[in-house]
Amino acid sequence: MKSADTIIEPRIGCIAAALEVLGQKWTALIIRDLYAGAKGFCELERTVEGINPRTLSQRLDELERHEIIQKASCAGAPNRCEYHLTHKGRDLAPILRDMAVWGEKYRAATT
Repeated sequence: MKSADTIIEPRIGCIAAALEVLGQKWTALIIRDLYAGAKGFCELERTVEGINPRTLSQRLDELERHEIIQKASCAGAPNRCEYHLTHKGRDLAPILRDMAVWGEKYRAATT
């Protein structure tokens, strides 16, 4: 049987790179909410409970810079834009599912 160190050690640099994108508070929740479809800033502000507008703006900029999301203008509403996941962002689905399963499994043990 392999130890966790044997399985993970060669990929530590990759884990650090993933955490650079996903490791900040709110980021995974923003991505989670965009799986349901494109959303505007105000809609994300409502669905990601507790996030303040400045932090949301920062996280959206970071996700756009990392090509996880894309910002698009809404036709017929020039002052409105929506955010949607890119292919790279949609590839995060299994990771977020695994995080949700882990959280559900151990949340009861810590509360």
